[in-house]
Amino acid sequence: MGRIAVSTGRGGVGKSTFVALASRYLDPPKLLIDLDPDESLADMLGVDWNETRKKTISSALHDIMKQDRGVGRTGYASLPNVLRPVVKDDCLYRSPEFDLLTLGTKFTVGCYCAPDAALRDLIPLLSKNYEAVLVDSPAGLEHLNRKVAADIDDLFVILDPSDKSVKHIQRVKDITGQLKFSYKNFYLVGNHRFTQEAQEYFQDTGNAYLGKLDFDPNVKQHNLEGRSLLELPENSPAVVSVREILTKAGYTMQQRD
Repeated sequence: MGRIAVSTGRGGVGKSTFVALASRYLDPPKLLIDLDPDESLADMLGVDWNETRKKTISSALHDIMKQDRGVGRTGYASLPNVLRPVVKDDCLYRSPEFDLLTLGTKFTVGCYCAPDAALRDLIPLLSKNYEAVLVDSPAGLEHLNRKVAADIDDLFVILDPSDKSVKHIQRVKDITGQLKFSYKNFYLVGNHRFTQEAQEYFQDTGNAYLGKLDFDPNVKQHNLEGRSLLELPENSPAVVSVREILTKAGYTMQQRD
């Protein structure tokens, strides 16, 4: 089974940016999973999801429900078996650099319970085919409550320099502890707004603080132009900082051309 890492945190702190840049160095074959309904990770990786003609997990489940394949509101236990062949053929985007799954936006009334339940059981199965699996979480804590990815190696909590982030760390620990959420490593990562004072504060919290994502105007420019963050040069500040963070977390850096 591949090494599974999850990026979590409050909204707008840089989770997707971290995942996109970290994916440059994960050992292949590697799987990226976007749990954010906003679907921003594909854009950051230079993938036009519409052009791929691939389904999101939410749209695939919607089609299954429409076909009345025996999956009702209470039929979550059967979802992985029904969805597994669909994921392989219709949802999994493959490229030489990475494979990608995305939860997608629901255009029907109701919560994300069904697609979350399906992914919760599919992630351990899918991870057997990869050396590394990296999950980009939605903002907040709901994905932790639902234990979408609950047996992992590394939990990266991305932070901004605020009291809300301090409280968020404790809430993450409370939820994962009470729900018996299994992880081997709990890491803190500051975003580009971190000051030296903020770094010193989080270094003294008793948690493993790995550093911050350095401010990088190239990231903003690539996002505005819809260009892949994988095209950033190796000496770009954000790239360098993510490489250093992963090294501290014990990752062996994949050599890039």
